[in-house]
Amino acid sequence: MSGTGETTAKRKFKLFQSPWLELSVLCLSVVLSYAALLMISKGAEIPPGGMAMSNITWLLIGFFVLSFAIAVIAVLAGIGGGVIYSPLMLAFTPVDSLIIRATGLVVAMFSGIVSSGLFMKTGIANFKVSIFSTLGYGLGGFVGAQGAIYVARNMGASGEGAIRIILACIVLLLVVYFILGGRKMEWPVVKRVDRFSRWLGLRQPYYEQSTNEVVDYQVTRAGWGLFCVFCIGLVSGFFGMGAGWAIVPGLNLVMGIPLKVAAASSGVIIGMGDCITLWPYLLIGAIIPLFVAPWLVGQILGGILGAHVLIKAKSKAIRYILIGIMFYTSFGLFANAFIKIGLIANVSGAVYLIVLGIVLVLTILAITEKLPRLRKGE
Repeated sequence: MSGTGETTAKRKFKLFQSPWLELSVLCLSVVLSYAALLMISKGAEIPPGGMAMSNITWLLIGFFVLSFAIAVIAVLAGIGGGVIYSPLMLAFTPVDSLIIRATGLVVAMFSGIVSSGLFMKTGIANFKVSIFSTLGYGLGGFVGAQGAIYVARNMGASGEGAIRIILACIVLLLVVYFILGGRKMEWPVVKRVDRFSRWLGLRQPYYEQSTNEVVDYQVTRAGWGLFCVFCIGLVSGFFGMGAGWAIVPGLNLVMGIPLKVAAASSGVIIGMGDCITLWPYLLIGAIIPLFVAPWLVGQILGGILGAHVLIKAKSKAIRYILIGIMFYTSFGLFANAFIKIGLIANVSGAVYLIVLGIVLVLTILAITEKLPRLRKGE
């Protein structure tokens, strides 16, 4: 009896170890996301006479479940949920694109506001850089939001199709970025500070707890950094994706800011900048509490679970899961776009299932280190 008990305990223990832990997360995210998208699609089908209570219930539950699943993956991968949320919703649900993009920005803003308090209190986030960068990010986001509204109102189905094609290309570029790992430098070496950056006085020393010392770093190329965050704001405002995935490497590589400071400052910039970006969507009624509230709750609960899993999960395996999800999402975006612009009549459910199956198999092989090329590149 004792031997059987020990065997059972060992099996349970293995489920919380790599690669079984990552495979469990993959299966959980796929099942929850698929179920959530079905519920959202069912709730979005408004019968004659208006939306019934059953439609509202399906939407609330679907948004919460999808938010929960996305939050788990987003926390593990170290990115904002909007990077997964907006492409996924635009690809596989009939919900109006403006509502989707506006909701994505609300979630990104909420996440930034929640995290910015601690970052500012500890001094890790550079307040001067955050204020300076918010100027470019907010203006870019406002222009991008206005562009999104114009396209939705004046270009019809062809405009919606073009939006999805461009977003699919962006998602594929992100897939390449995550495969390569990104050129992240923890402590950039700044050899020269230009006159404009020196005049702005963007330096802000902070106390680094991991090394028990005060870190004083240089900030350079402020002009190019402002242009960079403006362009990032354009993409964020237009697609409602959030921008942490782009602001962090932008501040790190362009302005020479340490990676940890760039990540903390990114949350502050998004929290302030998306307040500006949201106004065009707010004025046309695209922000609906019915969509926003369950998403925020799911983000909190999913983030808590993701944080616990992150302690034991391998970042490499989580990156493979993220790559698989985003690759499948890009396929859905292309298919949806081609239908809207009239290139194809429809895509059967069997095709989606076959592509999903191929992506799942490749992801599982990558997690279990059965793909020689991926293993060799690590």
